[in-house]
Amino acid sequence: MKFTQEDLWQTISELGWDVRNDDIAIEIGGTQVYEIDGHGTKWSPVKGTRKYNKDAFVVIKNRSRDPFVPSQAPVDKKEEE
Repeated sequence: MKFTQEDLWQTISELGWDVRNDDIAIEIGGTQVYEIDGHGTKWSPVKGTRKYNKDAFVVIKNRSRDPFVPSQAPVDKKEEE
């Protein structure tokens, strides 16, 4: 089954996202970036070269709806009593 643009719009609608006002980002997962300088060959790519794995995937994020909850210090049980 092929996923169409119409399917994407339907899914966004079901999630209740507002494409005009929300900060929606499209990212690619399942990649790697080489951090060691190489000679630019297949086995030794240039530093900063991005390689996409065969099982790479697309992530669609709605950054406007990410809750920002700062971490809280653990509460000691003795302090609660």
